Amino acid sequence: MTIRLLPTTTVNRIAAGEVVERPASAIKELVENSIDAHARRVDIVLRDGGRSFLSVADDGIGITREELPLSMERHATSKLLNDNLETIATFGFRGEALPSIASVSRLTITSRQKQAADAWTLRVEGGTKFETKPAAHVTGTTVEVRDLFYATPARLKFLKTARTELNHVLDTVRRLAMAHPEIAFSLRDGERQVLKLSHAQGDMIDARLDRLDAIMGNDFAANAIPIEADRDGLFLSGFAGLPTLNRGSPTHQYLFVNGRPVRDKLLYGAVRGAYRDFLAHDRHPLIALFLDVPPEAVDINVHPAKTEVRFRDAGLVRGLIVSALKHALAAAGHRASTTVADAALGAFRPEIGGVPVSVHRATPISRNVSGPALSFQAPVAQTADLSRLDTAPTARFEPELVTARDDPAESFPLGVARAQVHETYIVAQTEDGIVIVDQHAAHERLVYEEMKAAMEQDGIKRQGLLIPEVVELEEVAANRISGRATELSELGLMVEAFGPGAIVVRETPALLGEVDIQGLIKDLADDLAEYDEALDLKSRLAEVASTMACHGSVRAGRRLNGKEMNALLRQMEVTPHAGQCNHGRPTYVALKLVDIEKLFGRR
Repeated sequence: MTIRLLPTTTVNRIAAGEVVERPASAIKELVENSIDAHARRVDIVLRDGGRSFLSVADDGIGITREELPLSMERHATSKLLNDNLETIATFGFRGEALPSIASVSRLTITSRQKQAADAWTLRVEGGTKFETKPAAHVTGTTVEVRDLFYATPARLKFLKTARTELNHVLDTVRRLAMAHPEIAFSLRDGERQVLKLSHAQGDMIDARLDRLDAIMGNDFAANAIPIEADRDGLFLSGFAGLPTLNRGSPTHQYLFVNGRPVRDKLLYGAVRGAYRDFLAHDRHPLIALFLDVPPEAVDINVHPAKTEVRFRDAGLVRGLIVSALKHALAAAGHRASTTVADAALGAFRPEIGGVPVSVHRATPISRNVSGPALSFQAPVAQTADLSRLDTAPTARFEPELVTARDDPAESFPLGVARAQVHETYIVAQTEDGIVIVDQHAAHERLVYEEMKAAMEQDGIKRQGLLIPEVVELEEVAANRISGRATELSELGLMVEAFGPGAIVVRETPALLGEVDIQGLIKDLADDLAEYDEALDLKSRLAEVASTMACHGSVRAGRRLNGKEMNALLRQMEVTPHAGQCNHGRPTYVALKLVDIEKLFGRR
């Protein structure tokens, strides 16, 4: 066989396969060109999901008549100053997007510079250029693409339905719009307006949050924690959702590097690490993080699509993200998302004569991202050792014990306990509403945070059992427990093998008080079955301590007296992350009086 050079048309089509995978890829490249051209407005139109027609129009700086034909040549670009790949400051730099798209479609580009007397247009079909002609056009550039992939029918067969392709385009445009709130974006699918984003106002932080709120849902801004951290020349900013505002997939987790949206597994791993204490493994927070790094510290020339990057020090980046998220979550205190209250109000269905009556949804709680919705700098009062509450029911809590005004509700963010409902929920009165607390979920978080604090200080204190308890297990499960006996002792749990298929428990963590030992050991055995044998339990502290805290917490069905209930509220106010249990579920619901009055038609 003879080695030969491939024809230019074939080379361009091969390159197009790397750059343009589907209509969304073409839109991404064209919109990035508009951003690089300093556009203040970008308008996108699709038909048939972009298969038959797509266009991107901007009001950027435009292209001269002489440069239009050159823009269709591979590796022709105005963006790579001094041919230096170490200091790339633009989206584009490879000079492949336009010729790649033009080689597999029928493309028309029309442009006019601000001071130019005329606009010019150029038509390219399957890589073949036609003569440049004068045209009528405002300042900026419009690229129209018809019959995408007509020149590569094999690629055309891999396109999905028009709706699926539209969704890919929408996701691409949203990501670019998040990073550039100063630019207005619109997207039309035929005659239907799919997306319309105006120029965000205010400083960059407010503008960015407004844009994120418009894209990620109107609940995000009201429940977002600001992120700001720097380390060794890296600067991280953005917003993270409260743990109680979560989703079943990580699709709402975004990372931008120097303004460029990227997909990086590093982000997902860092987010999982930061939220490990607060969310179940199948729930995911909403995140938008913006990382600014020196150009020489990141390589964006990893793939032609430029959606992947490679950091010079990935460990530094991951550590920065994890620590910044953890600090922000700690600062949020016991704050829970407003969606919890909205969902509770939406669940109310008043009935008249057995017939449900529709009610108006409560108005959203006003946005405040500068700090927790409820301050947790309240004085601690009526303290009680909740971890040592005995399991026998106490006397029923009499309402008159908590109607006295010795502790007015306005003195405390979570109010003063007024009643216990179904031996499970504490109802407290605040200055402007009520708070309903899940006593087990709340105490589970308190015990867990106390365990973490004890581990960081002088270790978890143990209490010996008067009569050691024997737990019967399957032999394999018993071996798992006994094999980790040394590590469990560091967590305050003293166990040892007691013949085949049995474990004897001699000491338990003191802060757990009386604990369901049988249930605890069996749950720990199940947990250990899922862990990597190579990992020590300290690396899985969140899971192990969470399991222990669950079994050592005030249970649902346990009657509490007034002092115990108020002690629980006061401890929640001074405990970080008390707004959600260890699995991401809310520990309390706060309802404003004005919203309750709406339910009864008083407003």
